Formats: sequence, structure tokens, C-alpha cells
Amino acid sequence: MEACIVISSERLERRIELLAQIGKTNDGGVSRIALTKEYRQGLDLISEWMQEAGMTVRLDQAGNLIGRKEGVVPSLKAVALGSHVDSVGNGGKYDGTVGVIVGIEVVQHLKEEGIPNKRPIEVIAFCEEEGSRFQSGGVFGSRAMTGKLTTEDLKVTDSSGATRYEVLKNFGLDPDNIEMAIRSKEDFEVYLEMHVEQGPILLQENTPVGIVTAITGLSLTEVIFEGESNHVGATPMDLRYDALLGASETALAVEEIVNRYGGNAVGTAATMDVEPSQVNIIPGKVSTIIDIRDTDLDSREAILSELEKKVKTISERRNLKYKMTSKLKAKPAKSASHILETMRKKSDALSLNTIEMPSGGGHDAQLMAEITDMAMIFVRSENGSHNPNEIATAEDIKLGADLLMNTAIHYINN
Repeated sequence: MEACIVISSERLERRIELLAQIGKTNDGGVSRIALTKEYRQGLDLISEWMQEAGMTVRLDQAGNLIGRKEGVVPSLKAVALGSHVDSVGNGGKYDGTVGVIVGIEVVQHLKEEGIPNKRPIEVIAFCEEEGSRFQSGGVFGSRAMTGKLTTEDLKVTDSSGATRYEVLKNFGLDPDNIEMAIRSKEDFEVYLEMHVEQGPILLQENTPVGIVTAITGLSLTEVIFEGESNHVGATPMDLRYDALLGASETALAVEEIVNRYGGNAVGTAATMDVEPSQVNIIPGKVSTIIDIRDTDLDSREAILSELEKKVKTISERRNLKYKMTSKLKAKPAKSASHILETMRKKSDALSLNTIEMPSGGGHDAQLMAEITDMAMIFVRSENGSHNPNEIATAEDIKLGADLLMNTAIHYINN
């Protein structure tokens, strides 16, 4: 059987807990929103660990923190590992951070064991993967790195009214030269990302580690209904133009349409903003963000097309005006077959129990798939994700780290 290298879990566990203290909430969760004071503190700590692992560290103009250890042959394409360290509000301490900390551990383990790396290695902590600061769909840093940003991305505002452009400037970055963050296919051999699973599949299957075969294609669509605000008591039911009823009917339509398509398709009416939101006024304007995801691009687009027809029908029947705007679309991404095969072989060599599965969440990896071959590893997580009760055991994280380590070494020295 092929010899494999294994990682000690002690430093991983200690670093996860140390990072979790930055932005810690009263519920035991984490609020480390991108480009805030807490986010800066988190990057400073991650930067220290990267340097301890023997990497040079830089922050690109999109806020991505990049650690790099040069290879014996520096001209070769790099093997990149990474994830993110920003969180949702009152989120869990494992989401994203596990991938960054384990990536650093891989590099530090190579250094301490004296294992040479033929190719350069990069560990990337992507900026604003969650999208919590600007509510614009997330994966900002990886979109910047793959050249997917538009001028509109810098104009969006946070809850205080500050634009992303202003926030980046205040963070010490140069959004006027954000294109400097773009990387190309010549930079990377592969991209590997480890993440806690954000659903219940590994828990149900009593399996510690999942090999991700594909990442769902995320789409966010804003639907705005406009009717007429009026008195709730004095306006007869047949003379109402209630925007909230149009939005509510649309939310139910999302469920009905997505259930008919089945497969890996999921859909959510994720937000509902009501104007005016008062007890004695019929809602005159309502906006809702519809999140449709599928690993099959044709299926996702068919769902969106059918939903638009349904919104038009609802609006006409209820005498409402409507506007639909696509806020974000990310293509589904398949893991590279050669990386999947490598992971299968390394799992066998480690006697590691795994299952293969798609990811229903969006990740920086699916953007990186635009410029390099990628694959992901999931680690079992209790209580899902995006909440302070998220739990991943040190034992499971170590098993995932062992698989990431040995897969990375395969490519680093090829």
C-alpha cells in the first residue's frame, strides 16, 4: 500500500479556537464580516501563521490574503489551497476557516518534515465569500481573482450606506486598480479546497469525509412588486393592489416549480423587504431575492425562465407592476476527473471512509474552476452551517486534512 503522510490535529484545533475568538458572539458563534475591524484582526492572525509556515504574504487589491511558498522549480504553476475567513452574522467557527487553516497546516507540515515542494504552493483566504457585508451574493474575492467583477460590484452599499468602493479604500486597498487581483490559467496547476459540509448528508451516512464531485450553480434574482399603499380598513378586498401578496405567491411558486424539476435543484425566497412596513397600511412595494441553485445549468435556467413567466402572470392578475433583475449568476462547476481519481486513491491508501457527493452551497472553488482544475473535500458537520451551533470534530477535520495533504503532495511534486 502507498505510504501516506498524516497530520496532527492539535495545532489545527488550537488555531480554529484562536481564530474563533475574533468576532465571538454571546451565543458562541462568530461575526467576522468582511472588511471590518474584526476581519482585519482575523487576517493579521492568519498572516502570522502563514509566515510561520514559511510563506511570503501579500494582500491583493480585492482583499484576498495570499501566502506563497516558492518551489524548487519556481517557474512551474502553483498548487493553490484555500477558502475564506469572513463569516455570516452570528455564524459558525468552522465554515470557511477550516479550509484556510488546514491549507496553512499542509504547508507548515511540509516545512517541519523537510518535504520539498517542486511546485510553488499558495494558500488563499478569499475576501467576502459570504456576501454578508453587501448582500450581493458573495464570492467577491474569487470573482475578482478570475476577472468576473463589473463596475456595479463596486457601487453596492452596506447597511450604513457605504459603497464597496469606499469600504475597500478605507481598508487600505486600491479599488481603482482592482484588476491587479486577476490571475490566469498560467498561475495555477490545481486548486483544492476543504470545507465543512453545510448540509446533513455526511451525518446521515455516518461518514466523516466527502469528496465533492460538483458545485451547484448559484443564481440570485431580485423581484420587485409595486402596487398601491392604502388603508387596511377602508380599502375593499377587490380594490387592493397588495404587493406583499404578489411576493408571497411568488415564494410559493418557487417551491412548486423547483419541486417539479427535482434532482439537485433547490430554490428559496431568501429575503422579503416590505414598504411601508406598518400595521395599518397595505404594502405598496415589496422586493424579494430569489435564490435558485442546481448542478445542471440547463435545469437552473429553465427554472428561472418558468419563474419569470409565473411572476408576470401573478402581476397581471393582481394589477401589480414588477421588475426582475439578475443580481448574481455562477456556473455550476464539476470537479476535475483526475483530481477525483487522485482523491479516491489517496482515500484508499489512508483507509479513509468517504462518499462522493455534490455541493449545494456556493464556494470560491467554483470561480477558480474558470482558470484551473479544482476539487473539494467536505468534512462532516453537525447542525449544518451558518449558525453558532455548527460543529465539526477535531477527528473528522484531521481525516479531511490528511486527504488534502496527500492530494496536494501528489500535485506539488508532479
